[in-house]
Amino acid sequence: MRDVKALIAQMTLEEKAGMCSGKDFWRLKSVPRLGIPEVMVSDGPHGLRKQDEKGDHLGINDSIKAVCFPTASATAASFDRELLHRLGDALGQECQAENVSVLLGPAINIKRSPLCGRNFEYFSEDPYLAGELSAAQIQGVQQHHVGTSVKHFAANNQEYMRLTCSSNMDERTLREIYLSAFEIAVKKAKPYTMMCSYNRINGEYASENEFLLNNILREEWGFDGYVMSDWGAVNDRVKGLKAGLELEMPGCGGCTDEEIVQAVKNGSLEESVLDRAVERILNIVFRFADNREEQTFDREQHHHLAVELEKECAVLLKNDGILPLSRQSKIAYIGGFAQTPRFQGGGSSHINSTKAPGALEISQSKGEVSFALGFPHDKDEADSNLFQQAVQTAAQADIAVVFAGLPDSFESEGYDRSHMEIPQCQNQLIEEILKVQLNVVVVLHNGSPIELPWADKVKGILEMYLGGQGVGEATDALLFGEANPSGHLPETFPLKLEDNPSFLNFPGDGTNVTYAEGVFVGYRYYEKKKMPVRFPFGHGLSYTTFAYSDLTLSQSSMKDADSVTVSVTVTNTGTRAGKAVVQLYIKDTTNATNRPEKELKGFEKVLLQPGESKVVSMELNSRSLSWYNESLGDWYAASGTYEILIGQSSQDIYLTGKLEFETEKELPFTITMNTTMAQLLAHPKLVQAAKEFAKDFSPTGNDNESDAAASAITAEMAQQMFLASPLRGLRSFSGVPTQKLLDKIEEFNQLLQK
Repeated sequence: MRDVKALIAQMTLEEKAGMCSGKDFWRLKSVPRLGIPEVMVSDGPHGLRKQDEKGDHLGINDSIKAVCFPTASATAASFDRELLHRLGDALGQECQAENVSVLLGPAINIKRSPLCGRNFEYFSEDPYLAGELSAAQIQGVQQHHVGTSVKHFAANNQEYMRLTCSSNMDERTLREIYLSAFEIAVKKAKPYTMMCSYNRINGEYASENEFLLNNILREEWGFDGYVMSDWGAVNDRVKGLKAGLELEMPGCGGCTDEEIVQAVKNGSLEESVLDRAVERILNIVFRFADNREEQTFDREQHHHLAVELEKECAVLLKNDGILPLSRQSKIAYIGGFAQTPRFQGGGSSHINSTKAPGALEISQSKGEVSFALGFPHDKDEADSNLFQQAVQTAAQADIAVVFAGLPDSFESEGYDRSHMEIPQCQNQLIEEILKVQLNVVVVLHNGSPIELPWADKVKGILEMYLGGQGVGEATDALLFGEANPSGHLPETFPLKLEDNPSFLNFPGDGTNVTYAEGVFVGYRYYEKKKMPVRFPFGHGLSYTTFAYSDLTLSQSSMKDADSVTVSVTVTNTGTRAGKAVVQLYIKDTTNATNRPEKELKGFEKVLLQPGESKVVSMELNSRSLSWYNESLGDWYAASGTYEILIGQSSQDIYLTGKLEFETEKELPFTITMNTTMAQLLAHPKLVQAAKEFAKDFSPTGNDNESDAAASAITAEMAQQMFLASPLRGLRSFSGVPTQKLLDKIEEFNQLLQK
């Protein structure tokens, strides 16, 4: 057992300060005389992007050859914790084999807008889904004593001016939407490190935000690792260290180390704060160094794993009976992506993959498939000759499969998309093919939602997302029925960009961005507005069918400390084996505050043979029902009825149950002269006394008033005005003396204390 405190006691002030920044872009400093080793960190939430000391952060220089697994945009569609654990396990093995101590990821920021350039690297618009899946991936990696660095903490939801822009929102929105995934990951998986984001949050940089890094992350959630900066995210090094930022990356040649040394010497920084930071860093350094594994990994084996994972991630968005295809049919593949698939995004997560065969190569090795380029994979360039060849090829086939999507230049780290469209050359060619071919399937390669103007005309749409280097093989297997699609959308596909809740407030003016939509992000917004979408959150089809029955709750009522098990029977009613994704949503009917129509609070993926039934169980607790109440400073669920909804998407709900909840939590409430009659009458402790009090003042109408008076001030109007009136209004309109009101307020406040 290492005595880290004893080591720190032997370190010089300069050595301790030096431990708090990188040696270079990828390595932490060593102290050989004390046996403190140099360790390396590496990019790659979906693959190992290990670079040498001359490597760069954004991928201009080469990294080692590695396996590119499906990106988070794809793996989130699996709705499968076990799949994410398998991915993490493989990444942990690779890190041990390559002597990498911390893998930078997963990235779990919320997809606030479809335009965020880095959405392909993020999981979902839903924090519960993002948190549960990221926790599984973290556990898979860290079982090999390799750390993860969960990023980007927090509210990093755009690339535009990301180094300085302030994400401005109320605390409820921050807690419910933008912190919840991190909270789940920390509490369930205990990541070794967290990476703070570039941006400011309500005016303060994440790298020096004590409320975020200390109060919430450590004191509330119990995080016990170290916080590192995103590369170049440090603003004020000493202030950041005080706030809980232990490690600055990359190193800057010692300039900020000297700032720390001088701050200790002049008394503006307590040395104990520095010691605590060094201790947190060394605990993680030795957790890896003292648990080295003799690991080798078979890149070919991991390539096959990448293929298998992607088969589970792809989402069948539409199928008018055209899929799966038959190898005996005359099939035409159209589009550059068939030949050269886009399988990952640009920037710091870009993997130097071992190979990436296209679907065309795979399909032609198994049967006869014709091909026409139609349009290139890397640009928006319409060519009349290529169009004509593609249309002719499609017309001569039984079925045309168009491989469409977003080129690398359309979405990447570093900048946001300016629109939600795919290249116009692709839309144009699809429309031309539809004129000569009724049987059209579109295969999509993209990292975030796109507009699909031809969606109602084609017979099938298969969303592959950015599916890693095995995407070509997975596409072939799914198109021809060798695998059954089981992915479900982790985000809503709106009909058009303008429908998105952040449309009027994204990406801000470069200095500030206002999260005016609050908690109504993604499906929470579309459903509250009753707005039609192209494909809803959670949507995904299969080559088989499923039936849901026998919804049961382990108990019909619950209190604060209780939990309830929800069980449902799922049956495969089709002719193929397939995986069902059972989704559990909660609907709050108490009207205690403005909440979404429903929120995802449980999901399970289950494999079923034809005719087979299985019981799926999920557990709920009071947090599952709660929203963040700022006046209470805590999570709160009001007493009342909550609906339990079971379905295959946020809009396809098949079973509904009810749960009665009773809380002992009381919301802060102090009665003043500005408290309204409505507020008094709504409080359970005050309702009877308030009714008695209101009898003398509540308007009852006048039978003798003229028709003109009655039409000017109706009984309903008078009643509503009375309810909305503050108590002080009784002085003006009812002549109640001030002292009498003050005495009554005191009486009401005493009732609250009982």
